[in-house]
Amino acid sequence: MGRRRHPDLYCAPFPLYAVRFHRDTGTVVTGGGGGASKTGIKNALHLLQLERISGRLSASLLHAHDTDTRATMNLALTGDALAAGQDATCHVLRYQHRQKEQRNDETGISDRGARKRKPSKSNAEASAGGTKNETPEISLRSVTVVQTDFSPDNLQKALCFTADSTKLLTGGADGCVRVWEFPGMKKLFDFKAHKGEIEDIAVSPDNKVVTVGQDFRCCLWESDQLLAELSWNENLPHLPEKMYKYRACRFGKVLDQQTSLRLYTVQIPHKRERRPPPCYITKWDGQSFLPLLTEPCGNEVISCLAVSDCGTFLGLGSVTGSVAIYISFSLQKLYYVQEAHGIVVTDLAFFPDTTQGRALRGDNEAAMLSVAVDSRCKLHVLPNRRTYPLWLLIVLCAALAVGAIILLQNTFPDFF
Repeated sequence: MGRRRHPDLYCAPFPLYAVRFHRDTGTVVTGGGGGASKTGIKNALHLLQLERISGRLSASLLHAHDTDTRATMNLALTGDALAAGQDATCHVLRYQHRQKEQRNDETGISDRGARKRKPSKSNAEASAGGTKNETPEISLRSVTVVQTDFSPDNLQKALCFTADSTKLLTGGADGCVRVWEFPGMKKLFDFKAHKGEIEDIAVSPDNKVVTVGQDFRCCLWESDQLLAELSWNENLPHLPEKMYKYRACRFGKVLDQQTSLRLYTVQIPHKRERRPPPCYITKWDGQSFLPLLTEPCGNEVISCLAVSDCGTFLGLGSVTGSVAIYISFSLQKLYYVQEAHGIVVTDLAFFPDTTQGRALRGDNEAAMLSVAVDSRCKLHVLPNRRTYPLWLLIVLCAALAVGAIILLQNTFPDFF
């Protein structure tokens, strides 16, 4: 009997490369496409509405935005603005969500009468014939476009906003980081961060910038000044130099420690071998940037990394389509689905720690979306681990103590 297939939450009519949550509305933004090749595969942004119906999470297409010949490779959202990396450019769009009429989640009946819900796959297929930039509930307007990469590959590789959303950082295949004033998108400065392509960028709340590239380096920056080059394997002398390269980097909070911060990086083998060595996750102190813990995370090559809002969970996707969730404290695996997707996982997004996000997450400790080149968006949930109320623990301890006393009385009657 074959492996049971992980169910789809949504299926798009094009390869998916990016997924993000709109924090205020709970809307999911996905992007991708077939690029400029004349294959008939569309390029678009799809905005999905998530709802709980009869206790189960359902996704439906809320809005589709045509991106012409450009596939969206990476996304960043802040407030009502959306930044999308497409080819060698960054497109900034303005997002407006209009509140629709109230509807009974169980019956699908609104104040205006009954409405039939289309399954998500049908919505996706209907949108394949032609996308639209405005619907009764969503408006998505292009604001500005800037060129963010000047390499022959013409590819923006990464982007992220600063914590205060006043700056947008982009990284390209040319190895340069460009810092833009937001929302005006006036370039403030740029600098050469890596000799090869930039793989990922992360910005801390105090505007420290971490970049990882294909040149085996992980660099810490303040403005355009290099502060340090981080070394994840300095305490692992058995690993030869340049055997591994950095794949991703993310900052994360520390639960119940407001002033603390952690940096997480993923290291993957530089060369593919018949017996592949393991990949590694490293947790760093977010102030001193010294490595705190490094653990292997399996032999499947990691393709993407995500961190939950609370900083408790890490999500990993692999080039073979597998998805895992780790706990940040010990970097131990809590959840794993082998080959959840049929091909490389391109992006991950945890449900936001907002009122809407918690309602959608339901009675689960964590929930995460994954997207892949197989055009599918899948849901991954981590059920609440069993906990017991304090009063029950006290009763159990008291019962154990009484039992121990009775046992001692029966065993050593002369002492009682």
